[in-house]
Amino acid sequence: MAIIVQKFGGTSVANAEKIQRAAGRAIRAAESGNQVVVVASARGKQTDQLIADALELNPNPPKREMDQLISTGEQQSVSLMAMAIHAMGHDAISFTGGQIRMMTDSVHTKAHIVSIDAERIHRQLERGRIVIVAGFQGIDEDENITTLGRGGSDTTAVALAAALKAKECEIYTDVDGIYTTDPRIFEGAVKLDKISYDEMLELASLGAGVMHIRAVGFGKKYDVDIHVRNSGNETKGTLITHEVPQMEGVVVSGATVQKDMAKISLVGVDNVPGNAANVFSHLAAAKVVVNDIIQTEVSDQKANLSFMVAISDLESAKSAVSEIEDDLNCESVFVRDDIAMVSAVGVGMRTHYGVAETMFSALAKAKINIDSITTSEIRISCAVDKDQAEEALRAVCVAFELDKPAAERTQT
Repeated sequence: MAIIVQKFGGTSVANAEKIQRAAGRAIRAAESGNQVVVVASARGKQTDQLIADALELNPNPPKREMDQLISTGEQQSVSLMAMAIHAMGHDAISFTGGQIRMMTDSVHTKAHIVSIDAERIHRQLERGRIVIVAGFQGIDEDENITTLGRGGSDTTAVALAAALKAKECEIYTDVDGIYTTDPRIFEGAVKLDKISYDEMLELASLGAGVMHIRAVGFGKKYDVDIHVRNSGNETKGTLITHEVPQMEGVVVSGATVQKDMAKISLVGVDNVPGNAANVFSHLAAAKVVVNDIIQTEVSDQKANLSFMVAISDLESAKSAVSEIEDDLNCESVFVRDDIAMVSAVGVGMRTHYGVAETMFSALAKAKINIDSITTSEIRISCAVDKDQAEEALRAVCVAFELDKPAAERTQT
């Protein structure tokens, strides 16, 4: 029998009616001849409420205790889901991350999965049960509860699908799939039928909130097809899968905007080997995730080094930089916290010319100044003023016709 993993996000299990709907989907998949594993998130805004409760008591709570607390939301969801499935006439059993031995490192609130013991799940599936696993959590080698950070339930689901060699991992959410861009900003955005892992990795890293980058990374590494679907209807969603030749015919598959960004520029650092390594080793020690890096040599003796971070990491980044500012012989440090990043992504960039010109011309026509530019093989990103971010995104979407299905665009 094929194994299917179904993940239901917080909005999909927010109340009794939605839990029953999710339970019905799992039962239908089982009655169609599949072995079914369900991963559930905490209901609605429950995690946010737990965090607020903690901060009311302690503005800087220990991270271990935060993991103990916020992991309880998912534990409630899986128990309720199991009860609903039993009430609907099918056998089910729920597990926490620790009970299935989802082993992680010990970085509390941002743990990474190390291994999964799939044997306990297989035994329950062989008994004909639907297995329900709490997303977002695991345990470290000392059996402390850990959580996986933002998007953790997606990561749990895809990691389980990989460990179980599942046929497919279905990610149920409150939207119909993955769109060319954020429909809340660009109303003409259209749903994608299929997208490559590499494109989705870029989009996720650049702020697309439907899928988390770590979950997509698991999918690519372990060859897990990920089907993003709406839990409220039967519409076919978006399949995240390996790249096929036809995908290169589409120049740009999607565009994103990241508003909560900051840029740190180290001006006039000594242009000697090891200084960049010194900067980024300190940032890594401070657990700061760096988005884009630009280094420019201004003379034989001096260079400028800039990088982008999330606003939430800005204070940690500034502190890390201040520790080594003198070591770098840095002339000054310039910080911008009013900046955003607009990006266009598509595997077709590898084989089509003129993509950069189209994007820069669209921004120029909209009278949007570009602070800096970074690229990869399938991405172009421009840093712009935060107050022009949405206008910039709309200009890029119009330029690449992201309001049309791929087959109808002239930019192919």
